[in-house]
Amino acid sequence: MIRLNLITVLRKALLAGTLTCLAVPAVANVITDWDTKAVAIVAPAPLGQRELAMVHVAMFDAVNAIERRYRPYLVQLTALKTTSQDAAAATAAATVLAGLHPQAAGEIKTALAIYLAAIADGEAKSDGIKLGEAVAAKVLQARANDGANAPDAYRPKTKPGVYVPTPITVASVWPAVTPFALTKPSQFRPQPPIALESTQWAADFNELKAYGGKIGSKRSAEQTETARFWLMVGAPGYHPVARQLIIAKQMSVIDSARFMALYAVSLADAYIAVFDAKYHYEFWRPVTAIRNGDVNGNPATELEATWQPIDNTPMHPEYPCAHCIQSGAAVAVIESVLGSRDISEVSITSSTAPGVTHRWTNLDVFSEEIANARIWAGFHYRFSTRVGTDMGHQIGEYVVKSVMQSQPVTGLR
Repeated sequence: MIRLNLITVLRKALLAGTLTCLAVPAVANVITDWDTKAVAIVAPAPLGQRELAMVHVAMFDAVNAIERRYRPYLVQLTALKTTSQDAAAATAAATVLAGLHPQAAGEIKTALAIYLAAIADGEAKSDGIKLGEAVAAKVLQARANDGANAPDAYRPKTKPGVYVPTPITVASVWPAVTPFALTKPSQFRPQPPIALESTQWAADFNELKAYGGKIGSKRSAEQTETARFWLMVGAPGYHPVARQLIIAKQMSVIDSARFMALYAVSLADAYIAVFDAKYHYEFWRPVTAIRNGDVNGNPATELEATWQPIDNTPMHPEYPCAHCIQSGAAVAVIESVLGSRDISEVSITSSTAPGVTHRWTNLDVFSEEIANARIWAGFHYRFSTRVGTDMGHQIGEYVVKSVMQSQPVTGLR
């Protein structure tokens, strides 16, 4: 309860600071502005990534109704070319957020009013507001019964009378959530985890045992910092990267909207896909495997009865690595849109490593750091990080090829 209250207080503080910011940075645009606001409001991962996908497809469809450069994601509406893109996108984002978080609707509406006040009054602005509201209503309706809020019904594996740990598992309903772009959650389900009798299992087991432990680890100070940095989960670790690239490339509003929508949809579907695989295979976490290293049928592994990872193990099955599928999907979308894995320098900070900033100019280095971090934290095996990263690449590439593609520009309306 104390932890939940602290999280609530921190989220409210961040929300208040973000929503009350009147000035709009000259180098940003309406898409990056409202992504920043949305990340501060949405629920923790994975639910928050679903919410961000809804925000961004609404902003995209609203702006695209004005320019018509791409196929709409969901809503095909007619709008005059003179309609304000800023008013349409901001209203779409705020309306979706208010619909998802009615308890914060007052603050969200205030933030929208402040944002719209910087746009000249007139028909363009009023048309944009109406357009944003209409698109947002359609997006909220479309996702109202997608399964993300279904009650948890996970059944622990046990025998009558035998104790099992009691914390509720995370995202056990997500294998049944309707994807945003994938045909089904299992579309990219990987092959089963490697055999416990294999040489590879022993190698990955022993690497993680040596480098992922809380006490007596072989990690360097830098590796420990990286492990703790990526204890951060969800949008705060990924959305700032996309925002900074939009600003560096000085993307137009429509191209920013499409890029962020592809990005958010890919990350949302990556979560759906990874939880499908996790709960399908239900592979054991390192803390369980290492404490049972003498019963896996592999003579090259040994138990360590008191082994612990660097922090509390996430409450869902191990295989494959969720952080890795997120980074893989992010990399695939960025590379597909920008055409290279070398990028302008991006940087992020982490709530789980205060005072530390990490920077990248190459997407492979970015995803490799995340994969290593999950090993050094004691959460994932090497083979699971590889599989997760590859799944993410496949999902990101599929999304870019499947939704919001270019189409011929129509005439003036």
